[in-house]
Amino acid sequence: MASAITAKELPVQILRSRPGIGRRLWRIARAKPVGAVAAVICILLVVVAVLAPWLAPQAPDAVDPIKNPRLLAPSLSHPLGTDNLFRDMYSRILVGSRISLGIGFAAVFFGTVFGTALGILSGYFGGKVDLVSSRLMDIVLGFPPLVLLVFILSVFERNFLNVSLAIAIIITPTTARIVRGASLSIRNLQYIEAAHSIGSTSLRTMARHVLPNVLAPIIIIASIQVGNAILAEAALSFLSLGVATEAQPSWGKMLQDTRAVWEQAWWTAVIPGLAISIAVLSFNLFGDALRDILDPRLRQSS
Repeated sequence: MASAITAKELPVQILRSRPGIGRRLWRIARAKPVGAVAAVICILLVVVAVLAPWLAPQAPDAVDPIKNPRLLAPSLSHPLGTDNLFRDMYSRILVGSRISLGIGFAAVFFGTVFGTALGILSGYFGGKVDLVSSRLMDIVLGFPPLVLLVFILSVFERNFLNVSLAIAIIITPTTARIVRGASLSIRNLQYIEAAHSIGSTSLRTMARHVLPNVLAPIIIIASIQVGNAILAEAALSFLSLGVATEAQPSWGKMLQDTRAVWEQAWWTAVIPGLAISIAVLSFNLFGDALRDILDPRLRQSS
């Protein structure tokens, strides 16, 4: 007969039987295959953006009529064809991912920081703080996003930081409202009252008790907002309000540069548009999968 497991041995055996990170990720991938594929595509996009200068076979602004025929359809020598200025579109797509994804991530970072700060302050303090914050968000939401972006970038210098901050202003209200709702639901819980009773300051309570408990919705909304920020940057570049140059293009600028030859060369419109669509869709699907995984209420109802 097998010996009985003692009370001291039981926690160790349970700990050893827990699946590792790899197995847990595999279970999540099997449960959310679409989200897993989207996550892989997102990772590949980031890797391509980081390694683009080394992956691109040519300089994105290289004009060589002999090596790169004008408006050449996709072929073995030029997988994505050439544009109306004799430039290799494959190289431009790779290098263009740096600005498109870079501004997207930077805008989401700033927007998440601003939105999280406003949301926690509004939900924690309430009263006049909540009123002022909510009215500021209503003012931003009262303008069409593209119109507000055009206005901001018409006033300030167009550079990487200003474009990122302009897009961040657009996405801040959504993050702020979600974080505010989560903060309202926990500000009167017992562990918050316990923190107050032992003399914890408001700033310490928000940092150590409120923020960790609203982290899941913050991660979810940030992952979804990356796609929206990429789309906003593409729209600005298409309107010649971005920071892209000939040597550092973006996917939106590629569309703007070739709009006169779309009917003559379909790939000049389809390929940059497809890159934007894949990036936006992948981050949105990844965010949806994260929502199902991290949101306890959705997990319990599934």
